[in-house]
Amino acid sequence: MDFSWIPKACRLTDLSKIGNRQKLKPRPGDEPHWQRLRSGAFVGYRPAKGQGKGNWFARAYDADRQKYLRQPLGDYGQLEGHVVFATARRDAEIWADRVQSGGITSDPIVTVEDACRAYFKRNPGPIAAGVFRRHVFDDPIASLHLSKLRRHHVQAWRDRLEAAPALISRSKAGPTRTKPRASSTVNRDMVPLRAALGQFLNPGAPNTDAAWQEALKPHKGADKRRVLYLDRNQRERLLTTASEEVAPFVRAMCQLPLRPGAIAQLQVKDLELRTRTISVGKDKSGRTRQIALPEAISRFLAKQAEGCGPMEPLFRRKDGRAWSKDAWKGPIKDAARLAELPEATTAYTLRHSVITDLIRHGVPALTVAQLSGTSVAMIERHYGHLVREDAEAALERLIL
Repeated sequence: MDFSWIPKACRLTDLSKIGNRQKLKPRPGDEPHWQRLRSGAFVGYRPAKGQGKGNWFARAYDADRQKYLRQPLGDYGQLEGHVVFATARRDAEIWADRVQSGGITSDPIVTVEDACRAYFKRNPGPIAAGVFRRHVFDDPIASLHLSKLRRHHVQAWRDRLEAAPALISRSKAGPTRTKPRASSTVNRDMVPLRAALGQFLNPGAPNTDAAWQEALKPHKGADKRRVLYLDRNQRERLLTTASEEVAPFVRAMCQLPLRPGAIAQLQVKDLELRTRTISVGKDKSGRTRQIALPEAISRFLAKQAEGCGPMEPLFRRKDGRAWSKDAWKGPIKDAARLAELPEATTAYTLRHSVITDLIRHGVPALTVAQLSGTSVAMIERHYGHLVREDAEAALERLIL
């Protein structure tokens, strides 16, 4: 068939053949040479202007926006020959599937910062917000083009993250105190960047510099059990010494096995007094869930909601704002010091103590996991020793 009537700039190229790629010249405006994979999906190749490898691209038609979107795929590092094309074709098809299923934003995604902002727009959360603000947007990695991102770039970012001290206190009364960043904290802080890059980059070939994902592998065995436990008497002392402002928040932590952030995000509209339930929004568990409340806890929460509008925080500071980590940390530390509790006492200590009591009282692990918004595997990993200890004690009582 004669295709001579088609302008050269519009003709498609068979990029699977190495010889064809070697003959290609750079196009005006750095436009790649394209090969059609299927209707609305293309893989592209832009030859290098000088020495070096060319770069690959994906292009797909978004029917909702009625326009083509384009994504850089990189040069695939040390891959050679036909393997390069096979990998680029696979990645282009995967990306085209995501575009055509509505999973890709229309905003131009060029740099690592672009990828992080696009990810956060779809997946907002306090952890991602803090990590991007403190460790990505002001870091050299932010301005790197996704097409040029390599494992050594990500490894250098990780090294800087691990070297950054973790804050213990921001107290205005004294100097800022820090401590070495724990491996578990590093694991947590790497999650948002790994997720953001994973939405716009496919994993590179293993054991090559293109394998950016290998630099973000979590430390193994970093998540240790929380060992500080406060019994009921200690928790009551903490409530007694807590300031009037923070006491309701602390009481809620002592009565519900929720994350502090989940309690802080509760609004008056989440409380349903007719059915005695509370709707817990998307915290770290990633999904909304309802918890049935005993009458005493329902009355306590109803008192917090008195005189407030539906969108107001259920637990408020004096100025009406919701509690945050930086806001509750100091008052709880002060209350713990007055109650002569261990210095390591935090809001999370209360959550751990409540979950421990539920396990000790024989509540099934599945029920505890549903109440606390975590997985059964996590409950068994961190609290399974309690069940084993109770089982041993029960068996010992059977000895004749």
